[in-house]
Amino acid sequence: MEQKIIKIMKKLLFSQRTNFISLLLFLLPGILITNASPSLTTGNSVAMYTPYTKISVPPGESINFAIDLINNSSEIQKVDISVSGLPHNWNYVLKAGGWKVSQIAVLPGGKQTLSLLVDVPLQVNKGSYHFKVEAKGYDSLPITVTVSEQGTFKTEFTAMQSNLQGATTSNFSYETQIKNLTADNQNYSLNASAPPGWVVTFNVDYKQVSSVSIDANHAKGVKINVVPPLETKGGLYKILINAGTTSTSANLELETVITGSYNMVLTTPTGLLSDNISEGEEKKINLLVKNTGTAEFKDIKLNSSAPVNWEVTFDPKVVEKLEPGESAQVVATIKVAKKTIAGDYVTRFEANGNGINTKAEFRISVKTPLFVGWLGIMIILIVFLGVFYLFRKYGRR
Repeated sequence: MEQKIIKIMKKLLFSQRTNFISLLLFLLPGILITNASPSLTTGNSVAMYTPYTKISVPPGESINFAIDLINNSSEIQKVDISVSGLPHNWNYVLKAGGWKVSQIAVLPGGKQTLSLLVDVPLQVNKGSYHFKVEAKGYDSLPITVTVSEQGTFKTEFTAMQSNLQGATTSNFSYETQIKNLTADNQNYSLNASAPPGWVVTFNVDYKQVSSVSIDANHAKGVKINVVPPLETKGGLYKILINAGTTSTSANLELETVITGSYNMVLTTPTGLLSDNISEGEEKKINLLVKNTGTAEFKDIKLNSSAPVNWEVTFDPKVVEKLEPGESAQVVATIKVAKKTIAGDYVTRFEANGNGINTKAEFRISVKTPLFVGWLGIMIILIVFLGVFYLFRKYGRR
């Protein structure tokens, strides 16, 4: 009986020990988590956030990061802020509320916004650059800036359209831009190398200039006006433009395609623009069409404006081709209407080709035929003799 009681007591003790161990194992993780939570909360009581943790920019760009400093704790937190890992020739400024800051206080459950301005230098290699914004003892915010192209330290001179075409009477205007990719403000002197007789002028902000000032990492538009001489022959002409200072310069080559100028003169071989004619007769007048331009004329048509009932014809009616400096002879035949009263009359000749119109006024004096004059004299004499005869015969009565 006593042995049975002893066995029962052993079982009870073993069962209680097992339950105690099980209870201890069940409660131990909670105890560990509870003990660990104070240190975890302390490490994340202040956090930093920005939506732009990796961006791509060209050389010379200024980047403005907006960074939120968030206080997750129930106490005011004073946080020291710094930037680490930034390349040595990159500049940055940390601001909050318009002031440069290195420490900032955040209310419980609140946030403060910092402004991090980073200047990427002009002379920088293409690639990715990594740095961190540190909230000392709380958080670290990694940021990556990728420079999209190889940086330079120079001046860029470009044109929207470097090749223009037109006649010598055209005004060629080139829209260009000078970009100062240096770290200093520059005053560029503007110069042009053009063919003799060509006029090149520079305009900035609607004013004619010979130089232009541009701030560092800024650009300015320059309008270049080119005027060729009227006698310039057709062809391709190149103009070299230089924008330079004592420390930097850039060249720009412009191309002007001259199609030639259209100009012609209508006259006579002697330059005399008058003649005589009798009424009812024809008169052949030699005209001269001169190409005084630099472009070829095609299909020059001849026209006239003459008094009523007069007839004017041309041979040839059309000058098919006329090279620069050449002349073509045209014969104009004028037929004066019968019974035209004697006097001075004007006939206008016109030559039209390639949109150019030139005129010549020809003065024609219409004379009475010689036999009509003699006939008049004879009639006067007959009348005089008749009167004399009648006076002799009947005068004494």
